[in-house]
Amino acid sequence: MRTAFVLCCSVALLATVGTASAQDWTKSKWGPNDEIGAANYMTPDLVVKAASLVKTGKTYALGIPVDSKTPAYPPRTFKITIVQPGQAGSSGIGPNKATYNDDILDTWVGIGSQIDGLGHLGIEHVYYNGNKLADFADPTGLKKLGIEKVPPMVARGVLLDMAAYYNTDVVKEGTAFNVKEIEEVAKKQGVEIRQGDVVIFHTGWLSLIGKDDKRYSAGEPGLGVEGANYLTGKGVVAVGADTWAVEVLPFESNNVFEVHQILLAKNGTYILENMDTAELAKDKGYEFLFVLGQPRWRGGVQSMINPIAIR
Repeated sequence: MRTAFVLCCSVALLATVGTASAQDWTKSKWGPNDEIGAANYMTPDLVVKAASLVKTGKTYALGIPVDSKTPAYPPRTFKITIVQPGQAGSSGIGPNKATYNDDILDTWVGIGSQIDGLGHLGIEHVYYNGNKLADFADPTGLKKLGIEKVPPMVARGVLLDMAAYYNTDVVKEGTAFNVKEIEEVAKKQGVEIRQGDVVIFHTGWLSLIGKDDKRYSAGEPGLGVEGANYLTGKGVVAVGADTWAVEVLPFESNNVFEVHQILLAKNGTYILENMDTAELAKDKGYEFLFVLGQPRWRGGVQSMINPIAIR
């Protein structure tokens, strides 16, 4: 009887622990009001250390040009219109005949190089720090987790050259980067992944744009579930890649965008998609100063970006 009682209590305890563990992701370690997640890792001390990595002054634009032909996750589209307001039929404004062009964008934001904010992807309508969709999402803008909340991102950047690791120009779609691959590449390159870092994968995938858009959009190599848990356990600020989703496709299981859930919803770790890493990889720029100041659209879910790597 006593054995049965102890067994029942043990089962009940395990069930309780399991439930509590499953719910832990809804509570940020930075408190119930936190809206910036892993950006909390960026301390002034780490920014100073990251700045010391600049030796040559060479800069790399990690963002790609965007136009109406840039492939994007359906149904996203992009259109730009150039206008000359109030100048039709005139020689210009004022005696000096000043003329000017303006531009109008009709676009989805998640096109080209972009940062996914913490309000982008959740689990059953619950997002980072336990924010429920009905409580913070509004057609006029997010009431919490807006992209304007993300502080200037200045950090040590680490490039992991997966194309070199696999000895190929373009890593095959469906290739997952997990603990083994990440640790082996880092060791080969002589770099250590640390708390506060921005980690970016080079796969060569971006080179398919304009050459094989169908293949580019159909799948990709990328971060696996185990790898995502590994990097968030390291305390990185953001994870990026020269791919459109950062995570591996086809997915490792029937779960859809599970890596996005691990990074954004569970850990508040930002995602940087379609990073132009070709020149950085060519120069073996495995460690650098990463700088990003995204457009601060109030209530925005994400932003088009052009981060800068400086060596």
